[in-house]
This record gives sequence, structure tokens and C-alpha cells, in this order.
Amino acid sequence: MITFVRGLLVEVGPRSGQTWATVDVQGVGYKVWTHARTIAKLPLVGQEVKLFTNLVVREDDMQLYGFADPSERELFSHLLAVSGVGPRLALGLLETLQPPELVQAVLQKNVRALALAPGVGLKTAERLALELRSRLQKWREESGVLSAPGARASSKVYEEVELALLALGYSSTEVAQALNAVAPELADRQETEVWLRAAIGWLSEQG
Repeated sequence: MITFVRGLLVEVGPRSGQTWATVDVQGVGYKVWTHARTIAKLPLVGQEVKLFTNLVVREDDMQLYGFADPSERELFSHLLAVSGVGPRLALGLLETLQPPELVQAVLQKNVRALALAPGVGLKTAERLALELRSRLQKWREESGVLSAPGARASSKVYEEVELALLALGYSSTEVAQALNAVAPELADRQETEVWLRAAIGWLSEQG
């Protein structure tokens, strides 16, 4: 398996809703499929880049998928192990939810958060939570990829606050950032209204 590629960044571009980068490794150009958040971390074209990769082999095709860090590559592999989840769907999940958010959503069986990713319906989200929960719990402990600090709230409180904020028009990333920011102040408070007021207050200050 090709676990990483390092070379000169030649080009980046979108096609059919997917994003890719071409890396020149000693004269050989590797097209690496990825998502927008990884592209945003890349250097300028012509500079050296390193991407951690997963080679997906099918009967009539081989494609390389790359990420900015190895933990996201491993999470991508876990997603592919779920029945009905292919590379494109896995990339959509990783673009919509950052690794801590995605792990947290699976562990808390937060199917609504998982269903925010393009192409992921409620049935697929339920399957993700069912098939990955125990696997990601173990992987998180071994890899050191922790859930977002907002998980200090109970699963019920976190989901209620998240749904309320999403209904107000905030993105899943903004919601996670807000809950992470207010968590240290709330300590062991478990009232939904307290978390919601604090999160809205923090979001208002950012705007």
C-alpha cells in the first residue's frame, strides 16, 4: 500500500464534486483525491507537499486518496469498512465533520450530525453509528484523537443544543467550535438551556 506521497505540488482542482491534487514524486505524477479542508492546508503550487494516502483498489480501477495527517487517513479507512460507504461518501463525511466531531457523532449515535454530510441519509447514518461505535472507541483511545471538549455535556444535552443551533442556521463546524469554547466554563452543568445560552453568546461575539 502507498501510505504517503511527498513531492512537488503540481496542480489542484475539482471534478464532479470531488477535489484532487497532483503531486510530482521524482518525475511521476500522482493524482490524489481529497476534500476541501485538506486542499486549504496545502502549500502553493511548486512547493513540496506530503500527503498521507490510502490506495483504494477495485476490479477495474485504482485511486489514491490523501489527507493532511495520518489519523484522518485511518478514520477514512474505518469509514470504508462500513457497508454501503464508498470513498466519495467517506470524503464527504470528513469534509463536513472534522475528525473529533465525526468520532463524537458516532460514539454518541448522533445520526442527525452524521446525516449533514452530502449523500448520507438517516439509514446510512444509523449504520455508521451501529457498525463503527465500538471500533472508533478503541481507535480513539489508541490514536489519541479525542472527542471535542463539548462532549463534557451529556449525549442528550449535546444533541439538543446542537439541533437547536443548527435550526438557527449555524453550521456543524460553528456548533462544534461554540460547544468546545464554552465547555471549560460550564464544568459539570447539564442543563440544556445553560449550554444553549452560552453557545449562542459565544457565537454572537464571533460575528
